[in-house]
Amino acid sequence: MTLLRRTLVAAATVATLAAPFAAMSQDIKPRLIRFGYGLNEASNQGRAAKVFAEAVEKASGGKMKVRAIGAAALGPDTQMQQALIGGAQEMMVGSTATLVGISKEMALWDTPFLFSNSKEADALLDGPIGERVKAKLEDKGLVGLVYWENGFRNLTNSKRPVNKMEDLNGIKLRVMQNNVFLTSFNTLGANAVPMSFSELFGALETKTVDGQENPFNTILSSKFYEVQKYLSVTNHVYSPWIVLVSKKWWDGLSKDEQKILSDAAKLSRDFERKDTRAEAAQAIANLKAKGMQVNELSPGEADRMRNKLTRVYALIAAEVGMDTWIETQNQLMKIRGLK
Repeated sequence: MTLLRRTLVAAATVATLAAPFAAMSQDIKPRLIRFGYGLNEASNQGRAAKVFAEAVEKASGGKMKVRAIGAAALGPDTQMQQALIGGAQEMMVGSTATLVGISKEMALWDTPFLFSNSKEADALLDGPIGERVKAKLEDKGLVGLVYWENGFRNLTNSKRPVNKMEDLNGIKLRVMQNNVFLTSFNTLGANAVPMSFSELFGALETKTVDGQENPFNTILSSKFYEVQKYLSVTNHVYSPWIVLVSKKWWDGLSKDEQKILSDAAKLSRDFERKDTRAEAAQAIANLKAKGMQVNELSPGEADRMRNKLTRVYALIAAEVGMDTWIETQNQLMKIRGLK
């Protein structure tokens, strides 16, 4: 065999052996991240989930791909939380209120009338206290990246307007599966019924419950106006969402991959808050146009409710720890410029 022939045969052999490996490298699939959320794709949650997914794909050069799955298709918040803890799902965004059974410090965000406005909420959530509460999740198998805004919660029902505390008497009110919400509304006179969000519309439609409480955006995007007549603007709780990652899965990522997700989460947070607030500003007019009868709780009635909830505040302080409770009140005073 001539030298030229031997060279050609060797080159062909190398090419043949290399071909499968080249094909394998071309076939390497991007890291798929299932990101679950409860509302529909057209909601503020859905829009922000899309921003997050696009940011991750761009920053990773397509090596990480987020599949945003809404409408509680992966289950209610509580089910997704357990899936993350077990490593069966990678990411989600959901209510902090449904995390209280996993991390009791999350009860801080359920405090009725804690915040006067969204500026106060941003400062506390993004500051040292918000970070401390979020960090407590890691021992439970979850990593909290950022807080999104759900918004100030308001009451709807099919019975009557809630102009005063006594108007809540006997109303079967769906609340999240959370002891603070249960205790708060039972204390105020309602018959609080714990129920997952995915079951709520059907329960309202069949009159299994009379009412519910959620921010304007959720009331609108979930079409509760189809099964609820009265909307009472109470702003009784500022409700955050939190973007969560499975710690079991997170610990297997490189530092660069973790940074991509963290940076994209912050980008989505900034978009989501701005988007949510813009939508909420239009929501009352839209809900009125859909036929809802809207009334606003007076400051005096809000004070009456606040005074009635003294026992609930003590319960929350015991749950989150007195040091955290006192520091929260001190931080809020500083934010408000009172100290």
